[in-house]
Amino acid sequence: MKKLFSACLFAAVALSAATVSAEPLEKIAKKLGGKLKDGKIAKVAVLDFQYHDGATSSGSSIVQERLTTYLASGGKVEVIERNLIKKLLEEQKLEMTGAIDPKTTKELGKILGVPVVITGTLNDLADKKTEVNARAVDTESGKILAAAQAEIERTWTDSPVKRGQAGTAPVKQPAGPNGQFSGKPLVQVAILLDTSSSMDGLINQARTQIWRIVNEFVSSESKGKSPDIQVALYEYGNSELSPDKGYIRQLTPFTANLDTVSEMLFSLKTDGGDEYCGWVLKDAVQQLDWSPYADAYKAIFIAGNEPFTQGPVDFQESLRLAAARGIFVNTIYCGSMQRGIAEQWKTAADVAGGDYASISQEAQAQYVAAPQDAEISALSAQLNRTQVPMGVSGSNRQMGKIRGYSRSASASPSAALESGIYNASAQSAKTDAEWDAVAAIATGKKKAYELSAPDLPEELRNLPEEERVEKLEAMAKQRKELQEKITTLNMERQKYLSEQQKQASKNAPKTLEQAMLDTIHKQGEKKGFKFKNQ
Repeated sequence: MKKLFSACLFAAVALSAATVSAEPLEKIAKKLGGKLKDGKIAKVAVLDFQYHDGATSSGSSIVQERLTTYLASGGKVEVIERNLIKKLLEEQKLEMTGAIDPKTTKELGKILGVPVVITGTLNDLADKKTEVNARAVDTESGKILAAAQAEIERTWTDSPVKRGQAGTAPVKQPAGPNGQFSGKPLVQVAILLDTSSSMDGLINQARTQIWRIVNEFVSSESKGKSPDIQVALYEYGNSELSPDKGYIRQLTPFTANLDTVSEMLFSLKTDGGDEYCGWVLKDAVQQLDWSPYADAYKAIFIAGNEPFTQGPVDFQESLRLAAARGIFVNTIYCGSMQRGIAEQWKTAADVAGGDYASISQEAQAQYVAAPQDAEISALSAQLNRTQVPMGVSGSNRQMGKIRGYSRSASASPSAALESGIYNASAQSAKTDAEWDAVAAIATGKKKAYELSAPDLPEELRNLPEEERVEKLEAMAKQRKELQEKITTLNMERQKYLSEQQKQASKNAPKTLEQAMLDTIHKQGEKKGFKFKNQ
């Protein structure tokens, strides 16, 4: 998707340099793969490569990742995907390092379902050189079936650290000012979307699935409190954007107004372009107002389908900036899992302690109708009729909400339903209280008698004050009752859908929604969040 010769030349030079530095590892993979194939070994798992003293660095996973890619692309053996290895070992409370005795090797073989594991060690020879010693080990006997050694360019900059010691990658979340925690749950999620000409499917998924993703946090709690939710949105890779700014545009900074986020998603158009992942990541880390507190869940989700290495900004440096601020960086490749790995999307996630996933742009979220849907939709319509905009800005906000609901409804029945469920939440009420008189009363931000009559619609403005106050209070009471009913029905709906959706999506391609929710559940739980809809 390159338009300029200079961009092509830059990419070619960068690719050439990467190939030169990775060539010794490719030779290791060919040597191991050839000997294993001769012995008719069909499946292997590659573990992290630690240093001889048991320490690890980002190089441990980088070497593992590259060997996985080269072994898989060689076609001589089947290689277990690293995410699956990690998940299986976490369940058994084991690590992916190479320091394993014969008993552990045998246990690994059973857990992973492989007759052979690829393991080994690293040894830094100089600032820019590292020795790699790789071995293929029979999991049943512990016998070394093949071995290979090579020197590679040391492309990582962090020092090896023993597990459990300070400085171990990924970087831990820093505490807030003076080491404090806020004590108030906060979710900050930045979504970075590739809007080049091939990404219409991704954008459509974002439009129809954003409410479901947000509602997962709406229904969560941490230490008995509901979180405040802020979402930021970027687009990158669109040739209509300024090349001087890296073909990047911040659509919205962190905001609790999710109607604005939805509206911006529907405004997106694809075109071009040049996809500079490192640049857009750096912008998001440096430009957004990230919380300094350690108990906030801070995450970036970047989605696209071009090599992660493109552009003049070093993507690994951008990722280290994110990790230093306690921000998870999660990468979503729109295409095959293995191609995304080869194009460094998995490596990028590892550097900042995030998750890697691949999705199908053409896939549709599996919508399953629930018995509660019709009643929730009817109650949502009643809830919308209780809105009372204050002033011109309030009327504009109300129109924006109506437009957003209409667009969601035309795009997907589930999107409209999830939008209505979000409107019944405390998060939505807090945001709506800025412009909606009834929300302001229901949330306790304002008393009915404190509202200025000239700011209200004509039908209320012309009423006697006592009657106006009485009517507004009655609407606020009705609002609370409707919210409670929708929330209760949604809890029943989630129970019904839990098993139904598992069956419906079992063999379906993964979508943006599924990729993000899987990661949100795992990372959110690490930050102390409990999810009611799980």
